Amino acid sequence: MAADSPVARAEDGASIKAVKRLDARTLDLTIWSPAMRANMPVRIILPKGWHENPKRTFPVLYLLQGASDDYTSWTRETDVEKLAKNTDVLVVMPSGGRAGFYADWWDHGSSTAPRWETFHTVEVRQLMERAYRAGGKRAVIGLSEGGLGALNYAARHPGTYRFSGSFSGIVDIADPVMQFGIAATCLREGTDPLRVWGHPDKQRRIWDAHNPSRMVRKFRDTWVHLYAADGMRTKLDKTTDPLAGLLEQPLPQPTGRFAKKLRRAGVKVTTNISSAGTHSWPYWDRELHNVWPSVLTALNTK
Repeated sequence: MAADSPVARAEDGASIKAVKRLDARTLDLTIWSPAMRANMPVRIILPKGWHENPKRTFPVLYLLQGASDDYTSWTRETDVEKLAKNTDVLVVMPSGGRAGFYADWWDHGSSTAPRWETFHTVEVRQLMERAYRAGGKRAVIGLSEGGLGALNYAARHPGTYRFSGSFSGIVDIADPVMQFGIAATCLREGTDPLRVWGHPDKQRRIWDAHNPSRMVRKFRDTWVHLYAADGMRTKLDKTTDPLAGLLEQPLPQPTGRFAKKLRRAGVKVTTNISSAGTHSWPYWDRELHNVWPSVLTALNTK
């Protein structure tokens, strides 16, 4: 099957409507998503051996964007294409919305609520398997809001992802500081924060079901990697925006507590939560390089 004209359909009718080739291995897909009731963009990097091995399936790495950004951010801000150049890993970067929070929104029970989790974990996964020969070995990494997504997807779909990486992510949405940040992000993007999971008290069951710190035992089949810094600027910083430091500063303590919980539950955990750094791309690019060998090990590929 040619990469430029895949014929595939997910079980709910999601399908690939268009493919734009950016280079020999990087493609931008337009996917019709019933879960989102819209055409959604997804960028992929094909595995090294994709063209040469038409019957082979390949391990998959999903990269999830942060808030107020888009699906192009990982290739715009990191050299993931260079990292993937000599590997047989399919890299998938789906749109996550500017404040989607990687959830099927509660939205007061509305039938038209965005269903980000279904889009990513059902529709995109099935289309990658049926059009681009994605196999059953999967890893997921996200930054900031996407870090919460990577952890939630691993916990809410136990055994689906061999590796889950959170870079400067929210690990405990019951933390008042994190709840303030979630609400502020939604309001900044013009969204009522109560649409996502409802009220933290009135819809406590929904919040708990999307809180990594309340689902610790569900990570037992996943290698979890956690990164957070202290908010202090270093020579890596390219911005003088004080918000980059303020956003990162509250993350190390809850991340450390979460790591301890995971270890007590017998989960394999690696961490990098002691270094200086701000909530910005130079640090996430560096961390992607740091964990790349671990991702390949988890996916049993080189």
